[in-house]
Amino acid sequence: MISHSTPTGIFITGTDTEIGKTVVAGGVAAALKAVGVNVGVMKPIASGGVEHEGHLVSEDAIFLKRAAQVDDPLDLINPLCLRHPLAPSVAAAVEGVSIDLRQIDEAFAQLCQRHDFMVVEGIGGIAVPICEEVLVADIAQRFQLPLLIVARPNLGTINHTVLTVAFARSYSLEIRGIVLNGLREEPKGLAEATNPKELERLTHLPILGTVPFDERLQGDMPPPDFLSQFIGEHIDWRG
Repeated sequence: MISHSTPTGIFITGTDTEIGKTVVAGGVAAALKAVGVNVGVMKPIASGGVEHEGHLVSEDAIFLKRAAQVDDPLDLINPLCLRHPLAPSVAAAVEGVSIDLRQIDEAFAQLCQRHDFMVVEGIGGIAVPICEEVLVADIAQRFQLPLLIVARPNLGTINHTVLTVAFARSYSLEIRGIVLNGLREEPKGLAEATNPKELERLTHLPILGTVPFDERLQGDMPPPDFLSQFIGEHIDWRG
């Protein structure tokens, strides 16, 4: 467990992988930056890394760094990166490396000294294994940060989201709310129209916004000002 004083920030997790956590995390960071908050970003552990300036690094970490417009080195933002796009415990076993959680703790402590508010993005869902007996939930617990849960807007999201909330609560993690991400432009079906209210009823958590799918968020890094405005229009992030 990290020993510094309790930090201020948010830990962004999802009900699945490829759920849009990075866009939401980057957008919240960009929005905070736009109103003058000294915000830092972090992707503690990643898999499926790419070569960047001679180092293996997460593309998510590069996105977060650009969104927040920080000059922190990537090895602080993303202290642990694995090559294979698998759960970290599995990728580490395949690659023959050991995961040292002290690297994560030390990087987080340094970033907390540099910034007033931290936006931390997890990997996959909250129960993804990091190493033996350590899950994503344990990392959020180590950092002492409340959660923001990113979920799909369509059919099936009630089950996934309720399970994620229940699992987080079993770790006594505080949850600030839920964001539904990736709503398509075509007319909403009954599931998309009714899911927000039903999720609030079942979880007793606020739906902080529904983020529509937007082609401008695909591919190259969108400008931070656009990202800030886009997220600001669709997420009640100020809470």
